[in-house]
Amino acid sequence: MNYRTIWISDLHLGSTQCQADVLLDFLKYNDSEKLYLVGDIIDFWSLSKKMYWPRDHNTVIQKVLRKARHGTQVIYIPGNHDENVREYDQYVFGDITVKNSDVHTTFGGKQFLVVHGDEYDTIAKCHRWIAKLGSEGYDFLIWINRFLRVIRRWLGWQSNFSLAAFVKFKVKNVVQFISDYEVSIVSTLQDQGLDGVICGHIHHAEIKDIGGFLYVNTGDFVESCTAIVEHFDGTLELLKWQKTESVDDHDLALISSTDMPDYSASFGNVE
Repeated sequence: MNYRTIWISDLHLGSTQCQADVLLDFLKYNDSEKLYLVGDIIDFWSLSKKMYWPRDHNTVIQKVLRKARHGTQVIYIPGNHDENVREYDQYVFGDITVKNSDVHTTFGGKQFLVVHGDEYDTIAKCHRWIAKLGSEGYDFLIWINRFLRVIRRWLGWQSNFSLAAFVKFKVKNVVQFISDYEVSIVSTLQDQGLDGVICGHIHHAEIKDIGGFLYVNTGDFVESCTAIVEHFDGTLELLKWQKTESVDDHDLALISSTDMPDYSASFGNVE
C-alpha cells in the first residue's frame, strides 16, 4: 500500500514488549511519501535496566533508514522513553530529521500538530516516579500476554485478546485518565489555529472529533499494532496491522470492519 503520510509511535525498541516482527511486516508492505515516528521509538528506560537489542530490532532501524535513503521523508519526534533525543531538535541523522514537534498539512490544507503527547500528561510531566511505576506494571501485563499469545498460537486459536487492554478498560481510573488526557491536549491546542493533533503516548489508538477539533492517536506496536495513515485525497484512517502468513495475500493489513470501526468512513476526508 502507498500513502501520502504514515504515523507510527510507541515502538519501544530495546524492550521485550516490542512486537518487532509485526512492525517489520507493516514496514515491508506499506510505503509513504512522509513517515512520522511519533515518540517512544527506542525505549531507553528499559535499556537502562537491561541491555536487550535482538536482531529484528536492528532490522527495524535499517528498514527505516533504507526508506529514508530511497526518498521517504522521515521525521523522528521523541517521546518520554527516548527523551534524550530531544536535545537534537532539528538535527539530521542518516536522512532522518529530529523534531520535538511538527505541524503537518494534509492534502486538503488542514493543519495538525504532531507531538508525542507526554507534554500534556500531568503524571508523566510532574510525577515521573509514578509514570515509571505505571510503566513497570504495564510491562508486566504485556509480558504475561506474550505467553498467552504463544499458547493461543500453539493451540491454533485466532484471537487478538490483549490482557493489558482488558485490564486497562476494566479499571475505572485508567479509563478516566485516557478521557482526561484527551480533553487536556485538545483544550490546550484548540485555540492555536490548528485543525487537530496527532499524538501517541497512551497506547490507545483513536480518531475522535472533540468540539470540532480532531484528536488522533496512533496507538502502539507493543499491544495493539496500529498506525494512522493519510491517503492521497487527504483522508485519515486508523489501521490495525496483523502479520501475514502468506506473501501473496494482499488482505494482510486491515482487519474486518466487524473487528475495528471504519474510521475513514466515519470521518471521511478531513479537508
